[in-house]
Amino acid sequence: MLTINKLISSCVVDYAAEELKKYLRMMMPEGGDVRISYDPFAKDGFRLGLMQDLGLDVSDAEEPELDDIIYIDCDERGGIIAGDNERSILLAVYEYLRQNGCRWIMPGVDGEFIPIKDIEPVKYRHAASCRYRGWCNEGTEYQDNMIEAIEFVPKVGMNVFMIEFYVPTSYYNRHYKRMFYEDLITPEPVTNETLVQWKRVCEVEIAKRGLQFHDIGHGWSADPFGIDSSVRQHDGDNERLVPDESRQYLALVNGERKLWHNTPNYTNFCMSNRTARKKVCEYAVNYAKNHSNVDYLHVWLGDGKNNHCECEECVKKTPSDWYMILMNELDEALTKEKLDTRIVFISYVDTVWAPLAERIKNQKRFSMLLAPITRSYLETLPKERVEYTVRPYERNKNKLPGSLGESFAYFDEWKKFWCSGTLAYEYHFWLHQFRDPANLALARLINNDIKVYKERGVNGIIEDGSQRCFFPNGLCFYTYARTLFDTEVTFEEIVEDFFPTAYGEDWREVYSYLERLGELMPPEYFHGNMSTDSEIGPYYNPELSSSFEKAIALIKEEREYIEKNFNHPFRVQTVSMRILREHANYWETLAEACRCKCVADDAGARDAYEKFRRDNVMRELLLTRYFEPTLPIYTYNSIFTSTSKKKEVETSADQ
Repeated sequence: MLTINKLISSCVVDYAAEELKKYLRMMMPEGGDVRISYDPFAKDGFRLGLMQDLGLDVSDAEEPELDDIIYIDCDERGGIIAGDNERSILLAVYEYLRQNGCRWIMPGVDGEFIPIKDIEPVKYRHAASCRYRGWCNEGTEYQDNMIEAIEFVPKVGMNVFMIEFYVPTSYYNRHYKRMFYEDLITPEPVTNETLVQWKRVCEVEIAKRGLQFHDIGHGWSADPFGIDSSVRQHDGDNERLVPDESRQYLALVNGERKLWHNTPNYTNFCMSNRTARKKVCEYAVNYAKNHSNVDYLHVWLGDGKNNHCECEECVKKTPSDWYMILMNELDEALTKEKLDTRIVFISYVDTVWAPLAERIKNQKRFSMLLAPITRSYLETLPKERVEYTVRPYERNKNKLPGSLGESFAYFDEWKKFWCSGTLAYEYHFWLHQFRDPANLALARLINNDIKVYKERGVNGIIEDGSQRCFFPNGLCFYTYARTLFDTEVTFEEIVEDFFPTAYGEDWREVYSYLERLGELMPPEYFHGNMSTDSEIGPYYNPELSSSFEKAIALIKEEREYIEKNFNHPFRVQTVSMRILREHANYWETLAEACRCKCVADDAGARDAYEKFRRDNVMRELLLTRYFEPTLPIYTYNSIFTSTSKKKEVETSADQ
């Protein structure tokens, strides 16, 4: 009988021991029990504890509470599984199992591969390459999906989970209100009270695993003034929600103090107003007091661009300068209350521009979040070195950086005085996953991006992306997680690791198919970069229409292979083929819409796109855990519902 001895007493180590027991029992050819006990003096069996208590070196951890080091020295009967903090012990358990052949490539029981075999010795020590390896809620989420996402994070070596907003109403509403599909499936709205309870459940699950909990983000420019930040543009006339006494605190834009695009969350406040800043600070301090479980409190401005206050006082400083003043005042307020809450401020849209004069005084409290939302997702950095010009800040008339290289040029201005920690907030799993039909180019980009960020002094990433980003498979997310954990890993090594788990010994057939699909339906097209006549439209390209026809033929051919190989001995491989079949159906219809759009056949494109939308209802029911139904509509609506400019244009009927 195997034994697991906990050398320290903690809920995280309790969970780590139970996870080790569960998967060891699944692996055992003959079954049998695995006994768990608390014994700080144990000398045999599996011993789960802190490296420091075992006399192991952790000097390469700048901050052991934040930096994960795992240590494994086990034989066939057990040994040491340790970390430099409690979370790292759990990560070490999963890494021990991974090196014994276990894999987790998607959330849920259907996403795991657990071999039946005798355990083998493992000797391994690794300090995670990036401090922050995280995921933030986005997309179309439901509660079971969120719990499974949190459970999945440490299994692939990640250590951060962020929940955006005081109440994440918009993300949950997309699912329960059936956004874009109200005519096809009955909405089941949930109240904010329910969502607050669900958020608390998520927080408990995050704590149980010892994950860093990052909280809030946007909302500080609304809720401190009594304006509900959870309402959105389509919820009606939201101006009625602005209390009369709070109107004075809204940013003055184009001569009016009103909500930006009818959305509190998009609206900035008058940052030169000392009373307004005090309200924000008091609100943040109270939140920090009441939510001591928050490891990092993100205090961002309004979620919009070129919408900062134009009043006589605000125009005297840039938004970033006012932002630094606000952060210093928040630091003073937190210090006065003896709160050591870590604060994250964001370089995003208008605050991409570094402040001209103001500086954060207590940099130890703060981390900077680099969020290059307007960058291109077709390349990491140009092959040839490019010198970028940092344009002067021009209030509410700014053109934002269009590439990652240009974003770094603006970041370099921040680094002239910012000396503390920096992490990135990225968007690979937001809309961009739907612009790469095969997701191979995106996975390779992610592998490159993480390495470049690390080289530029950015110590990790939180992905603002859907918790259902596993379509056509989990390669992109697996690449993200494994590269953050070890930036030395190559994309080719990840492919060799992932694809056999997902598709079995014939995995190269699937990889080859996806490669060809990506070549026939290039991501550049879905970014609007391949038009042969921009006056007609960004998606007009008659020559490319034949490529989409070939893609449809390839999909039909591959579907035969999928049907013949639909069932596998391992559940994860059967599910992977099931997802691949629906992916084929998805792109067969969408490729037809693209073929029509290439020749400016708008009617044909709309008909195919409407079929695509309707099919998505059943697709989500089949693949609830893995398929995101709403973000594709965000991505493609502008393509297939737009009207091409009428010229002497050949349509498909003319050819």
